[in-house]
Amino acid sequence: MAELEFFEKVAARSGVPPETARSLTEATLRTLAERISGGKAADLADHVAHELRPLLARARPEEPEAFGYDEFLRRVAERAGVARDVAERGVPVVLQTLDPVVGHQQFEQALSQLPMEIRALAQPVPRRP
Repeated sequence: MAELEFFEKVAARSGVPPETARSLTEATLRTLAERISGGKAADLADHVAHELRPLLARARPEEPEAFGYDEFLRRVAERAGVARDVAERGVPVVLQTLDPVVGHQQFEQALSQLPMEIRALAQPVPRRP
């Protein structure tokens, strides 16, 4: 999926302007790369648009940083320049959009390194009939 198409999907699904979708995507991918191993981040990077790959790059491929849900959202909100509630709405959309792009198995392997409350952000909200 091309970079622009990814941003458009995030914007449409989260109800934010395209510029905000771009900043949320960039912030979410950077924060995700900090929280998972460098190897898993590189695996994900291999499957995204060329322009998005540097966002998943890690300076040191060793151990990921250890932080939880609140810190994950705080980092995304700060990097994206948005309020926390916008980050809470945007992060799940970015992760759910990333899943089919990188392939479900790769995505699940990367998410398995996250605490349950962060992993839950990637789960689609059940729709009511």
